[in-house]
Amino acid sequence: MKKPSKSRQEKTRRLIIRTAVDLISERGYRATSMKKIAKEAGIDAAAIYAYFPGKKKLLLGYCDATLETALAQTLQTPGFDEYSLQERLQRLIDALLEQLLADREFVAILCKVAAKSPLSMSPGKVPALQLLKDQVTAFIAQAEQNGEIAACAYKERLSSLFATYLSAVVVYWLKDESEEFSNTTQLVDLTLEALVKTLQSGLLNTLSSLASFLMRTQFSQFSSMAQSSAGLAALFALAKRNMGR
Repeated sequence: MKKPSKSRQEKTRRLIIRTAVDLISERGYRATSMKKIAKEAGIDAAAIYAYFPGKKKLLLGYCDATLETALAQTLQTPGFDEYSLQERLQRLIDALLEQLLADREFVAILCKVAAKSPLSMSPGKVPALQLLKDQVTAFIAQAEQNGEIAACAYKERLSSLFATYLSAVVVYWLKDESEEFSNTTQLVDLTLEALVKTLQSGLLNTLSSLASFLMRTQFSQFSSMAQSSAGLAALFALAKRNMGR
């Protein structure tokens, strides 16, 4: 039997994900089986496992596809090359939330499943997450090169923290009942502004140098104190023996 082309496989993969989103939103996670998803998608019950070994893998597949699409839409934004660092990060968040908006009920279910199964639903199992980190690192590097921010030695670390921050924004957004999610918008505006101003000031590098200095000097002082304490303990022990005579 001829193997389906990659484009056909990708089309089927997205069909399975879309079908799962609709069924799980309507019936709930537990009530939706892989068999039901396959039947609704019009594919063989056994064939679905060639794409996703189980429902949790399917949820991760949704995360991967959604994040990949959000990244693509972000980079395709007209005039994006002229955006500042804050505007780029803002656009990336907006693109992701735009993708999630139609599936908000499903995303809430997904987050609950992830909270109950943190190991099997680890973000590390979402390939597009690394693409996100790489892209954010590139955004920071370009802002540094353009003189928009001070030299930053922690680009990769910041990109990882941004990925975690993005997850927190989604959780906040799910609980946001303000009109047109205005609270989420304000939260993102304020946090991104704080981040960029911190990067502009070079404060991260200064704090890191301070932390390294304190760890280095305090460790040395601790060692001296430990030696002194040992000496004092010996003197006290000797005095105690003398008093007991």
